[in-house]
Amino acid sequence: MPETIEIQLKKGVLTLCVLALLNRHDSYAYEIAATLSDAIDMGEGTIYPLMRRLQSDGQVETYMVESASGPSRKYYRLTDAGRGALEAQTAEWRAFARAVESVLDGAAPAAASVKKADKGAEL
Repeated sequence: MPETIEIQLKKGVLTLCVLALLNRHDSYAYEIAATLSDAIDMGEGTIYPLMRRLQSDGQVETYMVESASGPSRKYYRLTDAGRGALEAQTAEWRAFARAVESVLDGAAPAAASVKKADKGAEL
């Protein structure tokens, strides 16, 4: 059975959402998972592999914080590379969302309008 568009969209924006949350403040994986579960109904199990990948890619770094109520927690914070990725992905998301809205509203997509204008300038 094919995945619904909602599942595909969630997978597509998960990294962007995690980077955005970490841009606000450092956090630990369970807190990120809980926030995303509330916001976009994303399951907790998807966060841990993503956090390992982001760390491996150099977009986040970790540090340990002692906890009064249990074991130390691994906190994540954005690196400069992570902030750059957030900025790039945010721009891509906004352009994509505008294009989808344009199609849904029945207007000509902006990219097609730009291509037509460029073609006219070449003549």
